[in-house]
Amino acid sequence: MVKRGKGFSLIEVMVSLVILVIGLIGIFNLHVVSKRGSFESFQQTQASYYANDIINRMRLNSTQLASYAGTFSGAPSLPSLACTGAALCSPVQTVAWDLYEWRSAFIGAAEVVGGKNVGGLDTPTACVTVNGNTVNVVMAWKGIRATSDGGSSGDCGSASKRRRLYSIQTVIVST
Repeated sequence: MVKRGKGFSLIEVMVSLVILVIGLIGIFNLHVVSKRGSFESFQQTQASYYANDIINRMRLNSTQLASYAGTFSGAPSLPSLACTGAALCSPVQTVAWDLYEWRSAFIGAAEVVGGKNVGGLDTPTACVTVNGNTVNVVMAWKGIRATSDGGSSGDCGSASKRRRLYSIQTVIVST
Protein backbone atom coordinates (compact mmCIF):
# COMPACT_ATOMS: atom_id res chain seq x y z
CA MET A 1 0.00 0.00 0.00
CA VAL A 2 1.19 3.49 -0.88
CA LYS A 3 0.13 6.43 1.27
CA ARG A 4 -0.25 9.71 -0.49
CA GLY A 5 0.04 12.93 1.51
CA LYS A 6 -2.80 15.33 1.25
CA GLY A 7 -2.35 19.06 1.80
CA PHE A 8 0.80 21.13 2.17
CA SER A 9 3.96 20.32 4.07
CA LEU A 10 5.43 22.71 6.60
CA ILE A 11 8.29 23.64 4.27
CA GLU A 12 5.90 24.58 1.46
CA VAL A 13 3.91 26.79 3.84
CA MET A 14 7.09 28.49 5.11
CA VAL A 15 8.36 29.15 1.57
CA SER A 16 5.04 30.68 0.55
CA LEU A 17 5.01 32.86 3.69
CA VAL A 18 8.53 34.14 2.91
CA ILE A 19 7.46 35.00 -0.64
CA LEU A 20 4.34 36.76 0.67
CA VAL A 21 6.35 38.80 3.21
CA ILE A 22 8.88 39.88 0.56
CA GLY A 23 5.99 41.00 -1.67
CA LEU A 24 4.34 42.94 1.16
CA ILE A 25 7.61 44.69 2.04
CA GLY A 26 7.95 45.72 -1.61
CA ILE A 27 4.41 47.10 -1.67
CA PHE A 28 5.02 49.00 1.58
CA ASN A 29 8.23 50.56 0.21
CA LEU A 30 6.42 51.53 -2.98
CA HIS A 31 3.77 53.25 -0.88
CA VAL A 32 6.40 55.22 1.06
CA VAL A 33 8.14 56.32 -2.14
CA SER A 34 4.86 57.41 -3.71
CA LYS A 35 3.94 59.44 -0.58
CA ARG A 36 7.29 61.24 -0.70
CA GLY A 37 6.90 61.96 -4.40
CA SER A 38 3.37 63.21 -3.84
CA PHE A 39 4.54 65.57 -1.08
CA GLU A 40 7.44 66.89 -3.20
CA SER A 41 5.04 67.48 -6.09
CA PHE A 42 2.56 69.25 -3.81
CA GLN A 43 5.31 71.53 -2.47
CA GLN A 44 6.39 72.46 -6.01
CA THR A 45 2.78 73.19 -6.96
CA GLN A 46 2.44 75.40 -3.88
CA ALA A 47 5.67 77.26 -4.74
CA SER A 48 4.35 77.88 -8.26
CA TYR A 49 1.08 79.20 -6.82
CA TYR A 50 2.85 81.57 -4.37
CA ALA A 51 5.21 82.91 -7.05
CA ASN A 52 2.32 83.61 -9.40
CA ASP A 53 0.30 85.13 -6.55
CA ILE A 54 2.88 87.86 -5.85
CA ILE A 55 3.32 88.51 -9.58
CA ASN A 56 -0.43 89.06 -9.95
CA ARG A 57 -0.42 91.37 -6.93
CA MET A 58 2.45 93.32 -8.53
CA ARG A 59 0.52 93.58 -11.80
CA LEU A 60 -2.40 95.16 -9.94
CA ASN A 61 -0.06 97.70 -8.28
CA SER A 62 2.42 98.13 -11.14
CA THR A 63 3.42 101.70 -10.23
CA GLN A 64 5.18 100.34 -7.10
CA LEU A 65 7.18 97.44 -8.62
CA ALA A 66 10.48 98.31 -6.95
CA SER A 67 8.82 98.31 -3.51
CA TYR A 68 8.09 94.58 -3.81
CA ALA A 69 11.78 93.65 -4.16
CA GLY A 70 13.52 91.85 -1.32
CA THR A 71 14.27 88.58 0.41
CA PHE A 72 11.50 87.30 2.64
CA SER A 73 11.47 84.56 5.27
CA GLY A 74 9.97 84.08 8.70
CA ALA A 75 6.76 85.51 10.07
CA PRO A 76 5.75 88.92 8.71
CA SER A 77 4.69 91.82 10.90
CA LEU A 78 1.16 93.15 10.52
CA PRO A 79 1.00 96.44 8.56
CA SER A 80 -0.56 99.48 10.22
CA LEU A 81 -3.52 99.44 7.81
CA ALA A 82 -5.32 96.30 6.64
CA CYS A 83 -6.32 96.78 3.01
CA THR A 84 -9.43 94.62 3.13
CA GLY A 85 -13.10 95.22 2.48
CA ALA A 86 -13.97 98.88 2.07
CA ALA A 87 -10.60 100.19 3.33
CA LEU A 88 -9.01 102.62 0.88
CA CYS A 89 -5.27 102.18 0.70
CA SER A 90 -2.59 104.10 -1.13
CA PRO A 91 -0.34 102.15 -3.51
CA VAL A 92 2.43 102.13 -0.85
CA GLN A 93 0.05 100.75 1.78
CA THR A 94 -1.14 98.16 -0.73
CA VAL A 95 2.47 96.96 -1.16
CA ALA A 96 2.81 96.42 2.61
CA TRP A 97 -0.51 94.57 2.77
CA ASP A 98 0.26 92.45 -0.33
CA LEU A 99 3.62 91.38 1.10
CA TYR A 100 2.04 90.61 4.49
CA GLU A 101 -0.69 88.41 3.00
CA TRP A 102 1.73 86.70 0.61
CA ARG A 103 4.31 85.97 3.30
CA SER A 104 1.61 84.72 5.67
CA ALA A 105 0.39 82.35 2.96
CA PHE A 106 3.74 80.78 2.06
CA ILE A 107 4.73 80.20 5.71
CA GLY A 108 1.35 78.52 6.25
CA ALA A 109 -0.13 80.93 8.79
CA ALA A 110 -3.67 80.10 7.66
CA GLU A 111 -3.32 76.46 8.75
CA VAL A 112 -2.23 76.04 12.37
CA VAL A 113 -2.25 72.82 14.41
CA GLY A 114 -0.99 72.85 17.98
CA GLY A 115 0.46 76.33 17.60
CA LYS A 116 2.57 75.36 14.56
CA ASN A 117 2.03 76.41 10.95
CA VAL A 118 1.30 73.29 8.95
CA GLY A 119 0.35 74.82 5.59
CA GLY A 120 2.59 76.52 3.10
CA LEU A 121 6.12 75.46 2.29
CA ASP A 122 8.67 73.79 4.57
CA THR A 123 11.19 76.42 5.79
CA PRO A 124 10.48 78.85 2.92
CA THR A 125 12.46 81.82 1.65
CA ALA A 126 11.28 84.03 -1.21
CA CYS A 127 13.38 86.41 -3.27
CA VAL A 128 11.86 89.07 -5.50
CA THR A 129 14.12 91.08 -7.79
CA VAL A 130 12.95 93.91 -10.02
CA ASN A 131 15.06 95.25 -12.88
CA GLY A 132 13.07 97.94 -14.68
CA ASN A 133 9.86 96.15 -15.60
CA THR A 134 11.39 92.64 -15.45
CA VAL A 135 10.44 90.74 -12.31
CA ASN A 136 12.07 87.54 -11.06
CA VAL A 137 10.48 85.59 -8.20
CA VAL A 138 12.35 82.67 -6.61
CA MET A 139 10.74 80.42 -4.02
CA ALA A 140 13.10 78.23 -1.96
CA TRP A 141 12.03 75.55 0.51
CA LYS A 142 13.29 72.36 2.16
CA GLY A 143 12.51 69.07 0.43
CA ILE A 144 12.35 65.61 1.95
CA ARG A 145 15.41 64.01 0.34
CA ALA A 146 18.86 65.33 -0.45
CA THR A 147 19.66 66.02 -4.10
CA SER A 148 22.91 66.60 -5.94
CA ASP A 149 21.80 70.04 -7.16
CA GLY A 150 20.54 71.63 -3.94
CA GLY A 151 21.99 75.02 -4.84
CA SER A 152 24.74 77.25 -3.51
CA SER A 153 24.42 79.96 -0.88
CA GLY A 154 24.47 82.68 -3.57
CA ASP A 155 20.98 81.71 -4.66
CA CYS A 156 17.79 82.48 -2.74
CA GLY A 157 17.76 80.80 0.67
CA SER A 158 20.51 78.95 2.47
CA ALA A 159 22.68 76.29 0.88
CA SER A 160 21.43 72.78 1.54
CA LYS A 161 21.32 69.46 -0.30
CA ARG A 162 17.59 69.34 0.52
CA ARG A 163 16.78 72.80 -0.84
CA ARG A 164 14.33 73.12 -3.70
CA LEU A 165 13.95 76.18 -5.93
CA TYR A 166 11.13 77.41 -8.11
CA SER A 167 11.86 80.47 -10.25
CA ILE A 168 9.69 82.51 -12.56
CA GLN A 169 10.58 85.59 -14.55
CA THR A 170 8.10 87.90 -16.26
CA VAL A 171 7.66 91.43 -17.55
CA ILE A 172 5.11 93.72 -15.93
CA VAL A 173 4.13 96.79 -17.89
CA SER A 174 3.20 99.78 -15.73
CA THR A 175 -0.14 101.35 -16.48
